[in-house]
Amino acid sequence: MKKTTLISAILLISASVFIISCGKDKPVTSESNEVLTTSDGQVYVVDTLNSKAEWKGFKVVKSDNTSHIGHLKFESGEVTVKDNKLESGQFVIDMNSITNEDLKEAESNGKLLGHLKSADFFDTAKFPTASYEITKVSEGLAGSDYNTVLDGNLTLKGITKPFTFNANVKVANGELTIATEPKDIDRDEFGIKFQMPTAEGLIKNEISVQMKVKAIEKK
Repeated sequence: MKKTTLISAILLISASVFIISCGKDKPVTSESNEVLTTSDGQVYVVDTLNSKAEWKGFKVVKSDNTSHIGHLKFESGEVTVKDNKLESGQFVIDMNSITNEDLKEAESNGKLLGHLKSADFFDTAKFPTASYEITKVSEGLAGSDYNTVLDGNLTLKGITKPFTFNANVKVANGELTIATEPKDIDRDEFGIKFQMPTAEGLIKNEISVQMKVKAIEKK
């Protein structure tokens, strides 16, 4: 009797974990920075036609001959500017907009994009968007090529992790631009664990990402 009760309890717990993990709109896990920014200031709206997130993936031998490159479009986004400086920002990326730019043959390109959208990688049917929320804006280090450090929370495939970009931020004439330094994301931390057979070449865990954002002052 006790054995039956124990088995039932284990099954009940397992079912509960499964239900929570399969929630479509809820992060599987969250490990985030505290938000230290405010919404004070002038709102700027992301120009989605002229903004993008560029990506680059590699096999174990990291070279241009073993890499794929492409970009993703922004679905939406807003930033605030206070005293002519970036104060805060939130961006939503359309994961179904992913493109590949190195495979010129249509069939090969289509197969790669289909695989990237599948559950092996980004599972865009279940997680159609990714997001980045700026939690802190700091001046770049003296002598750095970047004038700003952006601390934030990156949500990808339902998992939120702290993520920092070095960036160049410019505000002038009602327009704000953000160009981040290319930065590696460890896809394993976001539940993207697919690997090809060893004979075909292992895929590196790191995906290089660079954001290029243009935002226009909201009238």
